[in-house]
Amino acid sequence: MKSRLSLLALSLVGIAALSACTSTLPTDTDESSAPAADDQPAAAIVSGVEEDAEIAALLPAQYTDAGVLQVGSNLQFPPANFYAADGATPIGYEVDLATAMAKRLGLDVAYNDSAFENLITSLQSQRVDFTMAGMNDRPDRQEMVDFVDYFKTGIGILVAKGNPDDIAEPADLCGHGVTAGVGSSQEAWALALSEKCVADGAEAIDVVTVNSDQQRLNSVKTGRVTAELNDLANLVYVAQTANGGEDFEVVDLPPLEGALYGIGVNKETPELRAALAAALQSLIDDGTYGEILAAWGLQAGAIETVEINAGK
Repeated sequence: MKSRLSLLALSLVGIAALSACTSTLPTDTDESSAPAADDQPAAAIVSGVEEDAEIAALLPAQYTDAGVLQVGSNLQFPPANFYAADGATPIGYEVDLATAMAKRLGLDVAYNDSAFENLITSLQSQRVDFTMAGMNDRPDRQEMVDFVDYFKTGIGILVAKGNPDDIAEPADLCGHGVTAGVGSSQEAWALALSEKCVADGAEAIDVVTVNSDQQRLNSVKTGRVTAELNDLANLVYVAQTANGGEDFEVVDLPPLEGALYGIGVNKETPELRAALAAALQSLIDDGTYGEILAAWGLQAGAIETVEINAGK
């Protein structure tokens, strides 16, 4: 019988040594399992956001002269950021928050779609002004960029409808295959869990990494792997929308490894970081932030006070 794992006992120590246990999915996909693009439930809320001249004055001239903030994201992550049914319009609660912050600063936003693992490099090279892509604020990432934290999150476990492998707790993943994003916190968590499986005498987890959320979903649907690990809000949305809710379900567990999402900002642009933090705090204070999250059904992840690099 598998021993019950203590989530608090999972450590990231030794993850690098486990990298040989990580594989990558092939690139074939089945578009039938893609989540349907929803409408924009917070559009009216965002359109009503007005500029705050005092906060806008925090921005250096390079941003106000440009009139637009370049946002780095990975537009495959509903309900945070993804494409509408037209395949071209970015939508999602993060898109709404980014747009609302820019409007508070008197600016527009332009989205730059990128592979998740390239986002920090894009930020460091200043190809984008900031990133907003469901990125966990972690100490290792804080060494490279700064984070303006904006949302509370945690890991969830998505399985095929009917839960054919009877996954009820993390220990049940021992000896199975799971898929996660390349370089993601979920990959790191899975590798640490696999190490704990082996230490407890169970089989290791086959951690399969791939960039495309669609490919990860297809790997679960076709039985290549038992589960996908991702942000809980994302997985709940997928389970409800993919093929009318007939393909997937989320294991009934509280969020695992609670974390904070952070807006990534280049360490060499502290004025932009301060302006974004002030804009976000103003949206929290006037209720706009909460209304946007509520429109997407995500008010449980709301924060009250903006912090910088608060991820642990």
